[in-house]
Amino acid sequence: MDVGFISCEKMKNMSEELGVSLNETAILRFDRYASCLVETNKAVNLTRITEPDDIIVKHFIDSLAVCKYCSLEDGMKVCDVGTGAGFPGVPLLIAYPELKMTLMDSTRKKLDFIRAAVGELNLKAEFAPMRAEDAARTDHFREQFDVVTARAVSQLNVLCEYCVPLVKKDGRFVSLKGKITDEEKQKGIRAAAKLGAKLERDIKYFLPDGSEREMLVFIKTEKTTKIYPRPSAQISKKPL
Repeated sequence: MDVGFISCEKMKNMSEELGVSLNETAILRFDRYASCLVETNKAVNLTRITEPDDIIVKHFIDSLAVCKYCSLEDGMKVCDVGTGAGFPGVPLLIAYPELKMTLMDSTRKKLDFIRAAVGELNLKAEFAPMRAEDAARTDHFREQFDVVTARAVSQLNVLCEYCVPLVKKDGRFVSLKGKITDEEKQKGIRAAAKLGAKLERDIKYFLPDGSEREMLVFIKTEKTTKIYPRPSAQISKKPL
């Protein structure tokens, strides 16, 4: 299996160490996705991570950590907000092809890449070229998802206002972070409470290369009041 762009054997072993079992079709899809990512990155700025082993660890395994700490099942509606080059949404879809995945990003060039790549991988997804705060004010997206993910550099309280309104009651918002300060975490918890969610799990872990990561899982306990999300200018100027 080691004839492709990435080491398929390494991808398989690392995913199994994480507790995620991938069949051969999924492994080959990861290989093809990595190849498409690097090739497209020559023309469109998608990622600074282009070495095959780094892609496995920092993109694929980092994304699949969601599977370990947040239960995913076939048929679940999942939305990846600010998906960028497709992380964590596309790896989750490769691992669970029966997810009803929505990939959301306001940068059309990135979404065009993902659309083409997902088609080439023979997978199905919905593509939403819009900002999360705009999406959450539509009936089509507001409180429609079992799981909403975000792997973003925005402050946690800001991410909560973007993402929690998309989560249905009893659903979850999963924030993938690097190091996070206690101050940022507490602000995020307070913001989530105003939006109808509470922190369910706070998991600190390390990637195979030693990188420190933290995942915060919020559960939606009640509907988000209609005043949220506010326009992006207000969110930025006066975060919750």
